[in-house]
Amino acid sequence: MSALAGGTAVITGAGSGLGAAMADAFAAEGMRVAALDINREAAESVASRLEAGGTAALGRAVDVADRASLDAAAAQVTERFGSCNVVAANVGVMQFGPLEQITADDWQWLLSVNVVGTANTVNAFLPLLRAADGPRHIVLTSSMAALVPSPRQGAYITTKFAITGYGDVLRQELADDGIGVTVVFPSGMMTTHLESSRAARPSALGESVMRDEDLEVVVATAGIGEDVLTTPDDAIADLVHDMLAGEPYLITHGSKAAEIRARHQAIEDAHARMRDSRDRRAAGQAS
Repeated sequence: MSALAGGTAVITGAGSGLGAAMADAFAAEGMRVAALDINREAAESVASRLEAGGTAALGRAVDVADRASLDAAAAQVTERFGSCNVVAANVGVMQFGPLEQITADDWQWLLSVNVVGTANTVNAFLPLLRAADGPRHIVLTSSMAALVPSPRQGAYITTKFAITGYGDVLRQELADDGIGVTVVFPSGMMTTHLESSRAARPSALGESVMRDEDLEVVVATAGIGEDVLTTPDDAIADLVHDMLAGEPYLITHGSKAAEIRARHQAIEDAHARMRDSRDRRAAGQAS
């Protein structure tokens, strides 16, 4: 029997794509599932499908940029399930385009959902995590693009950098509570992410513009070809294992090891140059 059996998983962005796959994965472990999504019909559809398969589930519309919306969802989870053992802050919206063309409204939208929304989700459900028995974990969805950046995704990548740093600090701050934090780095998947992102943008901010030329640059430079794309279910096949093992990071798929090593080597080289420079200055002062 899974160590997670009988516990509760809360997933944002659970109405489709990676979030729906997470809901299925945690249900397969014998967990109850709270499927949260800005699209009420999608959240309720996932919950209904899980319940038809024997999983206790609820679906609720939630706007992660609105803390009151998350607090209301947490109250419902408390009433229905008592506590939660896994919180997956998975919501993310995307805006392509050169950085110089990203508007203030674009920045406001991406930051409020991807960054503030992630913090809102964790803060709303952290009391329920602390009240739970058994394993307790937080899963944060970053992106492979945060490890290997490429053009025309700059605003989105900035938010995913923020989530990665947030997760690294959160892991340290929750260590004494015994709450694990795993940051997930997905690559390209066969999902409706772009469509759902555009649909989720508040009308007051105007339409989310997506130009073919931007998409072409992203595909060409980020290496998102048919040989890389996979299904959400396949992408998170190792999520439960790595989460329970206390792994800080999960790379879902793709082949970017060389690029990641090159970047880390450049950082190490910068550190070495700094040490050499300081040693030379110290030697000069001593002489």
